[in-house]
Amino acid sequence: QGYQGMVDGGDNIVEVSWESVSSILQVGGTVIGSARCKSFRTREGRLQAAFNLVQRGITNLCVIGGDGSLTGANLFREEWSGLLEELAQKGKIDAEAVKKYAYLNIVGMVGSIDNDFCGTDMTIGTDSALHRIIEVVDAIMTTAQSHQRTFVLEVMGRHCGYLALVSALACGADWVFIPEYQPEEGWEDTMCVKLSE
Repeated sequence: QGYQGMVDGGDNIVEVSWESVSSILQVGGTVIGSARCKSFRTREGRLQAAFNLVQRGITNLCVIGGDGSLTGANLFREEWSGLLEELAQKGKIDAEAVKKYAYLNIVGMVGSIDNDFCGTDMTIGTDSALHRIIEVVDAIMTTAQSHQRTFVLEVMGRHCGYLALVSALACGADWVFIPEYQPEEGWEDTMCVKLSE
């Protein structure tokens, strides 16, 4: 469950084997679990997470997520030595552990369907989301045609219009709204003329 599992520890931190990941290729990436973690935003939460990792001898993390996850990973890395020293002062770990686990290595992978992270061509999850959108449009197209109605489809993407734009292109949409390009005054009339054509 992301950082929540790291803070909670216990059975949330397990070693995976080939059997653990068998038959998951066809499901979404969040099969490994995902959770927003308020406690990791606090130093106390990060201290508990550090303790749980040191207990298991873990000093390498692969963080897959968006801005919040990667910002949290960087903060955790910056605080790591201080967290270990604090754990030693509280008597939770010994000086040898502080020395042994002195460095925290992090690999950050951008996982966000929004495709809104600078420096990446396409974030993990974007392509899968686009495929899902196209499947949905294909499924409702015949219904729209048989009812002779215009269907409005809203897609995710937060402040980034990438998914909306490329899915509109891929599906042959007649009209698209994206956050980066606000509609001009009188767009309703222009849209109605376009759709009636």
